[in-house]
Order: sequence, then structure tokens, then C-alpha cells
Amino acid sequence: MNHPVTPELKAATWTGVGIPRTHESAELHVLGQATYTDDILEVQGTLHAALGLSSKAHARITSLDLDAVRAAPGVVAVYTVSDIPGTNDCGPIIHDDPILADGLVQYVGQPIFIVVADSHTNARRAAKRGVVGYEELPAILTPQQAKAAASYVLPPMKLLRGDAQAAFEKAPHTVKGQLYVGGQEQFYLEGQIAYAIPKEGRAMLVQCSTQHPSEMQHVVAHALGLHSHHVTVECRRMGGGFGGKESQSALWAAAAAIAAARTGKPVKLRADRDDDMMVTGKRHCFYYEYEVGYDDTGRIVAAKVDMTSRAGYSADLSGPVATRAVCHFDNTYYLSDVEIHAACGKTNTQSNTAFRGFGGPQGAIAIEYVIDEIARNLGQDALDIRRLNFYGKTERNATPYGQVIVDNVIHELVAELEQSSEYRDRRAAVAAYNAASPVLKRGLALTPVKFGIAFNVTHLNQAGALVHVYVDGSVLVNHGGTEMGQGINTKVLQVVAHELGLDLERVRITATDTSKVANTSATAASTGADLNGKAAQDAARQIRERLAAFAAKTLGGEAADVRFFANEVHVNGQSVPFEALVQKAYLARVQLWSDGYYATPNLHWDPKTMNGHPFSYYAYGAAVAEVVVDTLTGEWKLLRADALYDAGQSLNPAIDIGQVEGAFIQGMGWLTTEQLWWNGAGKLMTHAPSTYKIPGISDCPEDFRVKLFQNRNVEDSIHRSKAVGEPPLLLPFSVFFAIRDAISAVGGHRVNPPLNAPATSEEILRAIAAVEVAVEAAVEAAG
Repeated sequence: MNHPVTPELKAATWTGVGIPRTHESAELHVLGQATYTDDILEVQGTLHAALGLSSKAHARITSLDLDAVRAAPGVVAVYTVSDIPGTNDCGPIIHDDPILADGLVQYVGQPIFIVVADSHTNARRAAKRGVVGYEELPAILTPQQAKAAASYVLPPMKLLRGDAQAAFEKAPHTVKGQLYVGGQEQFYLEGQIAYAIPKEGRAMLVQCSTQHPSEMQHVVAHALGLHSHHVTVECRRMGGGFGGKESQSALWAAAAAIAAARTGKPVKLRADRDDDMMVTGKRHCFYYEYEVGYDDTGRIVAAKVDMTSRAGYSADLSGPVATRAVCHFDNTYYLSDVEIHAACGKTNTQSNTAFRGFGGPQGAIAIEYVIDEIARNLGQDALDIRRLNFYGKTERNATPYGQVIVDNVIHELVAELEQSSEYRDRRAAVAAYNAASPVLKRGLALTPVKFGIAFNVTHLNQAGALVHVYVDGSVLVNHGGTEMGQGINTKVLQVVAHELGLDLERVRITATDTSKVANTSATAASTGADLNGKAAQDAARQIRERLAAFAAKTLGGEAADVRFFANEVHVNGQSVPFEALVQKAYLARVQLWSDGYYATPNLHWDPKTMNGHPFSYYAYGAAVAEVVVDTLTGEWKLLRADALYDAGQSLNPAIDIGQVEGAFIQGMGWLTTEQLWWNGAGKLMTHAPSTYKIPGISDCPEDFRVKLFQNRNVEDSIHRSKAVGEPPLLLPFSVFFAIRDAISAVGGHRVNPPLNAPATSEEILRAIAAVEVAVEAAVEAAG
């Protein structure tokens, strides 16, 4: 029997959020019509720039002959550090990052001069003609060398809780060792690019691919010796960012703006892939020295870790990255007595920067490595040791940095995944397979994730938005976040449409623009939708409340009872089309636009004591991976992956599942195939797709099962959703430890394989050889 759809029922079921919606630019992407910075129609007279780069890792510049550069075809001008009108700096926190080298180069690829020519090709060719004289200096290239030399870009940091030394003395067992985890190139599809257009009164418009328009505005203003109100930065979309365009887009924006200011002409600076990878920083690689005490059951009673990252030649964002690594060393585990040291090693390499996870993955993988060893030492399944050490609900629920966990769902989430993935049955099947297979070995691992959501620096947790309702009832939204393919614009559109009761097609979003929403934070730390969604909701709510008051005044009833849904306004028993009410409100001089603002509450952090409440909430997840490894060649394949992720009450399940899938494969690449290699002279040799291996479609598992965990954020986030940008990148820890499990099978699981990341085929073979040697030594000793 069909029941009539009443206005009450329609109001109760209508929603703009919590449902799968396609990406707002999906059609434009498919048709090739989405406008990226390089697609913007060039203004007449546009010139093109390229950078002249250092060929030495650490040297004083003794001479600089640019005559051949100036004489090259099409060259209009060449600029060096002395031509910068303002400040020669693009460092995001500490002013130690010059735009152009000033008498000293500190890594191979550091920009020394800017060439401006009539075409991109002519500019690049001319840049190769510079003749630079060098007096070479000693170079530090690895975090191990930096640690040995006490070479740091910032003072080392330390977090203490309890009495680790006393706890170690009582611990029945200890495990100690070293681990190296490599860095990762962001490898965004769209490279670094900036297009600077001079405007009247010394003003400058910079259109660039950046996650942080406000930071670009500051850097350009300082470089040109201007105030922020002279500079407008605009970004409609990026072809990927992953953190690589948070601070490091500044060099390109500044160089383009300097050239534009000096020539008085529009200047575009587009980096080719090789130059991009040579110049820009990556994910920080980490070197660890660890010692952990545990009891007979496998419960951790004491932990020490010393982490040294490869910061590169300048501080960039290495301090916050190290802080997040410290705050994620615990992952999902309660650590009663800990001593955590973290140092940012100064090396003569690219200045490393933000990358999806921002130190969190580097912190958490260390404790996972240790738990994997404890389980093998005790002859236990690693999942059981993990579960034994999980945070509790009402006890054992305080982090080493003092934040009490009030939203712990890791027990339920892991239990659900253990069952749905058939973990126990597959564990038995893997053991049976390995017993009958001398060459091919399978491995299985389940790893959990707890990831804190918020910027480490409290004041960055704020956002603004601007919402306009036009007389025809259409809506235009602007906010401070940037779209890099992750779907922030789609989610913000959904939030605004939901607030005003409109179909998504009636709402449109514009480019992020510093002249519309000022003083914004970077779209980073997984906070984009959280912050900007709340700000846009605030703006839309103000407009809705004005319209509700006007509707009640003109049509009767109470403003609090007015409902907006399905493109209509329901008031006092009447239904009015949204656009009709808007037109009447305009004639009655009701304000139809509003700004919105949001600041995340209850955050505080003391960087000296490394204590506080730095995160708004935690996102949780877990994954199971099964691999097969060829022990003769080191080749491996991911056979199946199961991932369960806590997105709270998802704003858009389709986008969130896509983000989990992408993060899983990207994280798997970091831990397995993406190897950064510098030669002895400090030159990055993996600086192109031909030498740097990101995962391809053939690396993805044929059986890939991704689900969202049914949950509701305990914090008042946007519609009780949770962030989904960075946390899923930790899920492929399961792949790394499945590979380690397969290698361990070579020795009957009696030896902990010394496997570093990335687990390339060569690294796998080295670990296998080490296991075989250890087993032979044990046999000889026993015999």
C-alpha cells in the first residue's frame, strides 16, 4: 500500500549531506574542460620564466657568468638575488629559506637565478647556459650523518611520561634495534606553476597551484616589498597537492612575481617534472633507534625511541612534522612510561616538507615495527599483541602528551574487520601454503590506525567563508580551502545546499581567492572540510535565519518553525519556492549574503613540555593485507586488501571511500616501491617517472574491499563527520608487515627480518638473506 508523501515526511527524509554525490568538477575533468593554472588564457605579452639551478650540494659561489644566458634566443631578462625588491625568503616559519641562493648553495637543485624569455622552451634552454664557479664544502646527506654530526635545523625535542628507565629495569623482556623509513615524492599530476600578472598601483595578481593562498600572498608581498593588500592570490583547483604545495609553492609564486614586477609583464613559471623533483622537498625519511620493554604476555611496559628525520637544508615545516611524529608514536597503544626524542637533521638536500600524514605515518610505523617483533619473539599472532596493548575506554586511555581519549572505537572496528576479512581462517591458510611452498611465501597482517585531527599549531585551526544568494535564488560560495581533487568543494557545496534546502545544482563554488576570504590556513592536516565546511555552514545559516524571519513576518507563524527543503520554504502551512521568497526578501531589503567563520574549540598545546590537547578528535581505521613474495627474486604481489575506516557520519560516502582507496595505494607506494636515491655528490638521481616508481594499476590488488565504519563523531564536527584525507595513508602498514611476515616464514618465524622501507625487491632479498644467515647460525650453535 502506497502512503502519501506528506510535507512532514519529506522534510524528515530530505538531505543534502550523508549521501554519495559525484565530484563537483567530475564532468569537467572527464571532458578535459577543468581549468588548471596552465590552462588560464594568457594575457597579451605574457613571458615565461625558468630557474637556473645549483649543481653542487654544498658550496660557496665564487663566480656567476650569465652572459651566455642573456644572449640566448628569446631571453628578455635574467635576475639574481640582488634584483629582488624585498625580502629574499620563502620560509613558512623560520626565515632560513632563500628564494635565490645568496653566495651559498646548500643542495643540488637550489635556484640561483631566474631567466625570463618569450617562451617556456627558450627560458629552460637558456637557464642551462649559466656558468657558476664553486668552492665546494663538506656535505651531509643522510639523517644518520646529521645525527652523528649533531647537525639540526631546529633544537631537538623530547617528550617524557612516567619513568622509562625504572620501567625498563623491571621489564622481563626488551627488544631494541634500528629502522630506516625512506621519504616520498608527492608526484602530483600537475607540477608546480605560478602565473603572475602586474596590476595598477604596484598590485600583483598571482594565479598558482597552491594549498595555501594566504601564505603565498605573504611571501609574494614580502619579496616585492609590498603589503598584503597589494597581492591577490587565486587558485581554482590543483592537479594534486599531497602537502607538496603547502609551503613549497612559495618559491615558484615568488619567482614569477619578482620577474613580473621587474619586467612589468605577466610571467608564467611552470616547472618541468625533472626540475620540480630536483628543487622541491619530499616526505621526510626517518632513522630510528628504539628500545621497548614488555612483559611475558606481550604488553608494553616501557618505550624509548630516538627519531631523526632528513629535514634538508632549511627548517620549512620539519618542526611540526616532527611534533606530529612524536604525537603519533603511540598509534592505538597505551604507553605508560615513555621517552621520545625527535630531531630534524640538517642535510644538504632539498628542504623536506609536508606530505599526506605530515609525520604521523613516520611516528606510528615505529611502534608497529616493534609490536611485530614482540609477537614474533613470543611466538604469538601480532594481532593478539596489538589488541592486548590497545588503549582502553575508561582507563589506560591517556596519551603520552596528556590528551584523554574519549572516542575510542578501535576495539569494535578491529573486531568487525577481523571477522569480515576472515583473518583467522586466512592465517591458517597462509601457514599451510607456506609449509608446502619452498620458494613462494605468503604473508598476512592486520594493522590499526588512530590519527589525531587538527593542526599542531592551535591558531591555524580557523576558517572563513562567503555565501551569496542572488535574486534568482542561485547561490555562490567561496571559502578558504583549496581543491586538489580530494572533494572539499563538493562537500562544502553539500553543506550549503543542505543548510538552504536546495539541490546541489543550485549552488556553485568559485576559486579560492585571498581578496574574498582573508587570512586562511592551508588546506592540510585533514582539516579542509572540517574547518571550511563549518565556516560555510555558519554563513548559510545566517542567510537562512534572515529568510526565515522574513517568511514568518510576511506569511505568519514563527521563524523557528520555518523549514527549508527540496527547493522550497515551508511556513505556516504554506510552501513557497525558494527563489520566490528570495525575490520578495530582496525587495524588502533583507541581506542575502553573509560571511561565516569557524574556530575549532578546546585546543591547546605547550611545545616546551609537549603536552596538551592538540587534537579535536581521532579518526580510526584498520586494514588486512595478504601478499605473496618470490624469495628468489624479491618480487611480491598484493593479493587482497580489506580496509575499514571511521569517517564518522560521512558527508559523502562515495568521495570518502575514494579517498581511502587512493590513500591506501599511495601509502603502499611509500613503503614498497618509491625509493629516493641521492648519489655521493648529493644529486637526486630519482627525479623523473623513468627512475621513480609510483604504484600503477597492476600494483593494485584484484580483491580490494573498502568499507566505512558506522560511527558518529563525539565532537561537534560538520554533521558529525570525520576527516578522511590523511589517516587512511597509514592503512597500508598492513602491506609492509605482510611482506615482513612472508620473509619471516623463510626462517620459520624464528627470526625478525631486518626490513627497512621502502621494501623494494632488493631490500626484500637483503632481509631474506639476513634471515637465512641467522637461521644457519642458530642451527650451528645448537649443533
